[in-house]
Amino acid sequence: MAFRGPKVWLWRWRRNPLKRRADAVEAWVMLGAWVLTLLAGVLAGLASTRSVEHGLARERVEWRPVVARLTEPAPGASSTHRATSSGDRVWGKVHWTAANGSSHTGQVRVRPGSATGAPVTVWTDRQGRLVTRPATASQARLRASLIGGLAGLSAAAVPFIGGRALRARLERHRMDHWDTEWARFGPLWGRTTG
Repeated sequence: MAFRGPKVWLWRWRRNPLKRRADAVEAWVMLGAWVLTLLAGVLAGLASTRSVEHGLARERVEWRPVVARLTEPAPGASSTHRATSSGDRVWGKVHWTAANGSSHTGQVRVRPGSATGAPVTVWTDRQGRLVTRPATASQARLRASLIGGLAGLSAAAVPFIGGRALRARLERHRMDHWDTEWARFGPLWGRTTG
């Protein structure tokens, strides 16, 4: 095993007669890649989080519950107990009137066997179209944080991978240069003076 000696931090920026120009270029490339990685990840993550939170908050303000009525009996047997999951529900056709007075119909999940005219609460947007129930504030924070984290990681991956690829290319270039130099001076080492 070769002895490496103590690790010297920031050796590529220190004065050293053995330091090559390629070492300094590689150091600056990697520093730039790390800075871009950090900035891209943080900025993209924060922007995505803010955008998702804003969109979900707007949904909570704009989307409203409306009482709709079944237009035909719901399929399935009537149950005396309240449905506890979407698996206990069937699709039923409903009719409602939006806040602007327009009439709408659509299909929503209802209890099996519900009678015609049974009230069903549905959520609608400003135009009266069916939407899902908006996320609560805590659900919105969690969703925005997860999406922001994924967006930040994805954005940070681009400069990180680019920096690694550029470093590998610099390394190949350096090795090719060393091979050329070795081919030129290697045979001279075998000669003796005398």
